[in-house]
Amino acid sequence: MVTRVSQDLTKGDKMKNSTTTDWNLLLSNKCSVTTLNKFATGDETTKGVTSCFTNTPKAGEFRKLVRTHGTTYARRLTRKALRYRGLLK
Repeated sequence: MVTRVSQDLTKGDKMKNSTTTDWNLLLSNKCSVTTLNKFATGDETTKGVTSCFTNTPKAGEFRKLVRTHGTTYARRLTRKALRYRGLLK
């Protein structure tokens, strides 16, 4: 029985291990929405967004997003969050 449980945990249940992103924090004002819009469409780099969010709580949340998922998937998630809220340009 112990072997079965350990096998089930190693199958890659990513939903149990992944962290959630606080999109309300990241999309809290017009400036950050504009910056993330540029990031989502490929007009802004990861480093550019990080430097734009320097010394704010948004910086840690954005770095966590990119560190957890990588740049390509972070762009996709950002587009999804913006589209869900009707903010994607």
